[in-house]
Amino acid sequence: MIESMRIGIVCYPSVGGSGVMATELGHELAKRGHEVHFITYAIPFRLRLQEKNIFFHEVEIDEYDLFQYPDYALTLAVKISEVAEENDLDILHTHYAIPHATSAYLARKILRKKRPKIITTLHGTDITLVGKNPSYSRIVKFSIEESDGVTAVSKDLKAKTQQHFGIEKEIEVIYNFFIPKPEVMGDKSLRGYFASEEEKLIIHASNFRPVKRALDVLRIYCRIKEKIGAKLLLVGSGEALGEVRKEVADKGIERSVHFLGHSREIDRFVAASDLFLLPSEQESFGLVALESMAYGIPVVASKVGGVPEVVEDGKTGFLAPVGAIDEMAEKALKILSDPILYETMSRNGQQRAGELFSPQRIVGEYEAYYRKILDTP
Repeated sequence: MIESMRIGIVCYPSVGGSGVMATELGHELAKRGHEVHFITYAIPFRLRLQEKNIFFHEVEIDEYDLFQYPDYALTLAVKISEVAEENDLDILHTHYAIPHATSAYLARKILRKKRPKIITTLHGTDITLVGKNPSYSRIVKFSIEESDGVTAVSKDLKAKTQQHFGIEKEIEVIYNFFIPKPEVMGDKSLRGYFASEEEKLIIHASNFRPVKRALDVLRIYCRIKEKIGAKLLLVGSGEALGEVRKEVADKGIERSVHFLGHSREIDRFVAASDLFLLPSEQESFGLVALESMAYGIPVVASKVGGVPEVVEDGKTGFLAPVGAIDEMAEKALKILSDPILYETMSRNGQQRAGELFSPQRIVGEYEAYYRKILDTP
């Protein structure tokens, strides 16, 4: 039994993967008896404040005429220092390198007495996108190196971080986890709203940034539709969605493609579908692929980033090079047209998700890592 710890979690409260994982990690830690304090500018959308050992501290952002932009990093640092001092925190777990790890570093400098250990979890775009921006590169490197412990959500992200920033500090790989909802498992009740019994239901969910290659999703679907009856669900919102809508209209397939917009919980849509498409240009982990596997839905994805660490090619789905639209369509058709292969991949996916990416396993790894860092002088 690990002794109870007081943990501050600093994350984005939005629907992105880093915020989702930070929130679910906090809930699981609280269930294990740890005191968990969330510090951010809004209540994380999955945070259940009614649960025991969970606390929320709002960072208020004031705007002054002197500042052209809100000074979130500074107000966050002050709030972190206040919460750490008032609640005698042992650990500050920051998700995303900047500004969270940077603000935690400043907060610790403010504190005069007990200074909590800082653990920074790298989720992806803080390294592969923001971190490579010359305007931020040096502060990202500094914030990582000044953290007491650093974790990455995949081996690929660890390697990219070390290579790009020349990081010598040890980085621990701790994967993301996913908790499927028992009441959703095998629930196909939503299928009838979108597809007939003879049709296949294909899904993609993302924030529709260019890196997600949403037009590839549509074009893969169109090739599938040439061979079998199928409908497409697009869950989410983002800048790249406009060009997808335009191409759908140009092709005259408005009745075949369903734009569902932003959804806080996509579980039922995923569980009701037959296949998940993830042709991204970059994925540091691929949380939606894990979610799909957990519900027994095979995945066809790009062989990029951390995705091959999640999706086992040929066993829980298929992987192909980025932009290989014809190959992805061919592999999707192979899965959808072969009931025996489909059932095998579905079963393999659930088994892999349950064994390698369960909360019992991953949260235990975080607990052990916290204790290791706390025991290090």
